[in-house]
Amino acid sequence: MPKLDMLRTSAVQLAGDLRSGTTTAAAVAEAAIDRHDRLDPTLSAYKVWESDRARREAALADTALAAGYDLGAFQGLPVSVKDLYGVRGFPTFAGSPTRLPASWEEEGPVVTALRRGMAVIPGKTHTVEFAFGGLGTNPHWGTPRNPWDAASHRVPGGSSAGAGVSLWEGSCVLALGTDTAGSVRIPASVTGCVGLKTTAARWSTLGITPLSRTLDTPGVLARSVGDAAMGFAAIDPQTDEHPLDLVAALSGYDLSTLRAGVCDWFYRDCAPGVAEAVEQAVQELSGAGLHVSRLDLPELDDVIGIFRTGGITAAEFAAFINTELADWKATLDPNVRSRFERMEAVPAIDYISRLWRLRDVAAKVMARMAPFDFVIGPTVPITPPTVEAVAGAEAYQSANMMALRNTCIANLLGFCAITLPVGKDAAGMPVGIQLMAGPEQEELLLAAGMACERVIGTPVERLGLPPLCA
Repeated sequence: MPKLDMLRTSAVQLAGDLRSGTTTAAAVAEAAIDRHDRLDPTLSAYKVWESDRARREAALADTALAAGYDLGAFQGLPVSVKDLYGVRGFPTFAGSPTRLPASWEEEGPVVTALRRGMAVIPGKTHTVEFAFGGLGTNPHWGTPRNPWDAASHRVPGGSSAGAGVSLWEGSCVLALGTDTAGSVRIPASVTGCVGLKTTAARWSTLGITPLSRTLDTPGVLARSVGDAAMGFAAIDPQTDEHPLDLVAALSGYDLSTLRAGVCDWFYRDCAPGVAEAVEQAVQELSGAGLHVSRLDLPELDDVIGIFRTGGITAAEFAAFINTELADWKATLDPNVRSRFERMEAVPAIDYISRLWRLRDVAAKVMARMAPFDFVIGPTVPITPPTVEAVAGAEAYQSANMMALRNTCIANLLGFCAITLPVGKDAAGMPVGIQLMAGPEQEELLLAAGMACERVIGTPVERLGLPPLCA
């Protein structure tokens, strides 16, 4: 049996190969373990990794397939899980220096859906402490390395810091993350992956350590839109189709049937090369049939104003820590702890008024978006900085706010969004384009993303391989 190329073989193809007998789950597991053992000392994607566990779960998946039990598209395929999720047999730290109580190790519906399909879970990836940050840094366990810069240690994006890195490491074919203000899309964008943020409450957050119970959304990262669609279908409780059937159905969309609004607001203050890479992709997509028009969304200034004062997340996070994990407060990341007193001081009247204002703004934005299927703009406007450059509090806060600026809009308005890579910026780092739509439009975004990918190429086709992973 030929050696598997984990970076150039999609999850969709592997799922088909397992069923045709072209490969085995055991072979996939060994290829993933080999990639991890060679690269993780440099990349540091994982908080916990268990090779023997991966081998056992792969063997069970092979046995079930051989006996005629096809339990799901991810049967026998490795999936990395952010260390906010409870996973049976693994500790949960949520990026903190101390293991969380056992109740936070219980599996919720998202992990259970993959478990029932006999996915292989070899490890849990690093996260920003309690997911409160968009850069991916962690002073307790270290910061995973963005694999696109071989010379400098650049941040991988957060808070799902190890997720995108684990995909390029080749140790998994799908990565579970969470997204409260961009924590799936930011690491996907700056590491050159696809990332899907689901609508709040579409997927249950039970079994996931919370940051904001109002805004938290589970999501997936993958090395192609097709793989993300397969992951979505395997988890989504509203989807009855087999994941491979849904991928096939969504792949039939024609760009000429879709209407995109390009919003200049998302292009403000972009680092050199970011706006240019996105605009180049928009021109390519327009040339291939996508209907593109400019869209003005002046209400976004109000949304970002609310976000900069703490939004909804800050107050809810303070309430969670004080209520559930008060003993963890003393060891919080200084970049989190420095803001904690301000979080605790948010009056109830301010918190409630923000919720009401965001509800009203969302209705206005939806009305402006009505002629379009989705809104386009850069996912992350900045180049991922080096870890050294954001070591100081002031530099960290500035970069963190800019990293989150474009992505937080979808969370605060209750929308869904997807990012896919379109090029590199002036520093040679990946640039993502974000497609944002109203609530419950995930299937549309996945179909649109697959149609776009047919024009601009998959991440590997568009960007090549990261220097540290080739």
